[in-house]
Amino acid sequence: MRQDNCYRLGKVIKTHGLKGEVSILLEVDYPDEYQNLESVFLQQNGKLVPFFIESIQTNSNKAITKFEEVDSVEAAAGLVKSEIYLPISLLPKLPEGKYYFHDLGGCEVFENNRKIGSVKEVIGLNGNEFLNVDHDGKEVLIPIKDEILTKVLVKEKRLEVALPEGLLEL
Repeated sequence: MRQDNCYRLGKVIKTHGLKGEVSILLEVDYPDEYQNLESVFLQQNGKLVPFFIESIQTNSNKAITKFEEVDSVEAAAGLVKSEIYLPISLLPKLPEGKYYFHDLGGCEVFENNRKIGSVKEVIGLNGNEFLNVDHDGKEVLIPIKDEILTKVLVKEKRLEVALPEGLLEL
């Protein structure tokens, strides 16, 4: 499995108990949607390794998870700080009007029907997400905030924004 075909769900933050369970930080908008996962990929030594889930209990944005064949606190400790991925094809369907950030890649960005550029990628910096937009050959970071990103038309690959004055000149 290649990382660019996957969605990052979160990371293992610590062990839990003595029987190999781990605590996972889910960096997703709808954590309960992941309650019935059968498997995930953990990044280990730069590679994605499949792990089958024996049990998972979500509570807000955390999940206590038991992976098959991880039966001791020592084995679980080896998973701490591992990033967790799910193939994009297995992501839960979202309610109408909601979207995954990876859906925004390649979208054209408009302000007042004037094309600003196109989204190269979505990046996270210090807990905030930004659209990395190619604007006339230079990179511009546009915060993903409701007051700035005013309309998202994923199927049409079109985003409408209301930019703070001077953002494009930075």
